[in-house]
Amino acid sequence: MRYHYFMRAAVYPGSFDPLTNGHLDIIRRGTRLFDRVLVAVLENEGKAPVFSVGERMELIAACTRDMPAVEVHSFSGLLVDFMQRVGASVVVRGIRAVSDYEYELQMALMNRELNAGVETIFMLPAVEYTYVSSRLVKEVFRLGGDIARLVPPQVLESLRARLQVV
Repeated sequence: MRYHYFMRAAVYPGSFDPLTNGHLDIIRRGTRLFDRVLVAVLENEGKAPVFSVGERMELIAACTRDMPAVEVHSFSGLLVDFMQRVGASVVVRGIRAVSDYEYELQMALMNRELNAGVETIFMLPAVEYTYVSSRLVKEVFRLGGDIARLVPPQVLESLRARLQVV
């Protein structure tokens, strides 16, 4: 029996403001499933991000330096258009709860409508990160909570510098 080997690229899109250990968990596990994992930072300044797109890309690159299969990109517009440009056919999305699934299902179906060749893979984060979101991490940090176990050290340092919370 002959097996055909195809190089598979997956895109993990998001705002990543900031990158969390939950994101890193999905990225790391994605590299076991795909030859290339393209972390795609959405250019959506309308959300008033803490970090610029460039800063987020730098933080992701620093935190994934030990993962040679990971590439960091930015994109705006339709995800399926970005995927076509980079030659990827799989979207990776992390889901933590039923509420995430409902939203992500709509997005996956719309992406499939726009490009029938795009598949979406849902991944569950490690149990210790099922409650972690970028929004929650920022809120807890601003209120003086300890988020050291929830974000990579580079991200914690950058948050401290940016938000100057003691």
